[in-house]
Amino acid sequence: MNETPHYTIRSYRRSDRAAVRKLCCDTGFLGDPIDPVFEDRELFADFLTTYYTDHEPESSFVLEIGGQIRGYLLGSRKPLQNQFYAFAQNVVLFFRALLRYPTYHERSRKFIRWVIWYGWREVPATPRLTPHFHVNLRPDARKVSTTRALMSAYLNYLYRFGETRVYGQIVTFESRRGEKLFERYGFKVLNRAEITKWKAFYPESVYLSTVIKTLETGGPLSAYSRRRT
Repeated sequence: MNETPHYTIRSYRRSDRAAVRKLCCDTGFLGDPIDPVFEDRELFADFLTTYYTDHEPESSFVLEIGGQIRGYLLGSRKPLQNQFYAFAQNVVLFFRALLRYPTYHERSRKFIRWVIWYGWREVPATPRLTPHFHVNLRPDARKVSTTRALMSAYLNYLYRFGETRVYGQIVTFESRRGEKLFERYGFKVLNRAEITKWKAFYPESVYLSTVIKTLETGGPLSAYSRRRT
């Protein structure tokens, strides 16, 4: 990975919402746009981003390059609030998807059927009552430096509140070995599960890995400031 010469890491702002949702959909299919797999961008972005942008925005950070948002880290240090919201949101989204189901193309219907019948079985277990995060970057911004800078901002944020553990879930496959990248930051792989929803679109096996870090055993990632030029 080459260095990105100019970037800024900063706290999420309410005005970033549309850009974050668009980035989520533009990278939702293994780093590419989600549209070939699922056509309903509104529902897709609601499921993956709404809690973080609307209900706990203070725990998220964005990456800017040339004044544009090219990546984000959506985090939560309020696991109970997140879990209650997720339960209620899943019910609402289920009925919204059910109402729209007749209008979807077959590829989108297949995606919905996977979510209902297999999604909950294939997603690996996560620690309870533990802060978590999700990192997403556009292809041109996927660098060791930018990922590390986002993680640095978030881990320092958690330290300020006295948190002692954090976990994340990352997608890995043959050409994207994200587990090794996070091991550099002191994370350990807790578990891993194969995700089958991509099989009709992608030839390799795809896995979702849960990685976890005990914060009290290492200091914050202070090597990177919030701004690098």
